Amino acid sequence: MTMPGPIRAAVLTVSDRCSRGEAVDTSGPALAAICRDRLGAEIVESACLPDDPVALEACFRRWAEADPPIDLILSTGGTGLAPRDHTPEAAMRVIDRPHPALMELARLRCYEKTPRAFLSRGVAGAAGSSLILTLPGSLRGSTENLEALLDILPHAIETLRGEVKDDGRAEAKGEGVVHHED
Repeated sequence: MTMPGPIRAAVLTVSDRCSRGEAVDTSGPALAAICRDRLGAEIVESACLPDDPVALEACFRRWAEADPPIDLILSTGGTGLAPRDHTPEAAMRVIDRPHPALMELARLRCYEKTPRAFLSRGVAGAAGSSLILTLPGSLRGSTENLEALLDILPHAIETLRGEVKDDGRAEAKGEGVVHHED
């Protein structure tokens, strides 16, 4: 069986101030570093856009339709309650199969560190064969949310790629069976 390549990832920073050069983006580069260092991912795209729902949707859509496919699309910012926070809505216009449990798990796992984790309106889901996660904008919030999901993201991406042929039962046999330590 041919081994698949590394996870192909893209990171979008959503920030009016960073997009105008008035602030330095720390969250986007930190997410990219976690993807490279902890998931062995290749960062194939990155961008910094203002809180403009039309531009955000266009970026999510372009990345979700990329060829070769981008496995993991992360965004940081625009998930809170501020009037200009529209990232979840822009992502949901591109996501064709929502997966709310992923961000609920991230919020639950981050709750111990801060109850404010539940103020994030971040969403997750599949757009074609890409997994989209919208993370909080702060350095701490974005990295903690991503780290909260690192143990399950490889299997989620393998599944989206079509590499998982069964449910991982020990008695399953055949090509494409992926076993994980649980």
